[in-house]
Amino acid sequence: MSRVAKAPIGVPPGVVVEITGQAVRVKGPKGTLHWSVHPAVKVSESDGRLRVAPVDEAQPNAWALTGTTRALLNNMVLGCGTGFARKLTLVGVGYRAAAQGRVLNLALGFSHPVNYAVPDGIEIATPSPTEIVVSGPDKQQVGQVAAEIRRFRPPEPYKGKGVRYADEDVRRKEAKKK
Repeated sequence: MSRVAKAPIGVPPGVVVEITGQAVRVKGPKGTLHWSVHPAVKVSESDGRLRVAPVDEAQPNAWALTGTTRALLNNMVLGCGTGFARKLTLVGVGYRAAAQGRVLNLALGFSHPVNYAVPDGIEIATPSPTEIVVSGPDKQQVGQVAAEIRRFRPPEPYKGKGVRYADEDVRRKEAKKK
């Protein structure tokens, strides 16, 4: 049985959770998220806490679905309350980033600049020309946008140049010797 599913989700002040059948809507200072819960899982709210339980424990994947649902709902509550952020670092001579409105302009050593259109619900900031901070209420979308930006020029193993996560450790290879 899932132990994750049994833990209640605390709803912080300023975050409102609305449950309508299988639809859950979370509103907070950072934004609004909504999601349809699987029919095998029921969600209830009492005393400022969300509880997740399987509808029928005899169903084969009931507890697995319940644990996944609990984790996703917890991410929704945290995201609408405080938000999520992912920091990227550009390593390389001449590698720069500049956020201009809803477009991120990247100079990554190509013969052309790379322009990335920022999706709705995501904020991108460039505190310095070699740093990018991707933030938003949806943890999944923040991670996806950060991965798409990193995919333009992933770090290479010989010199370490490229776009990397701030906490990423790039394993370096030794060059060939004569």
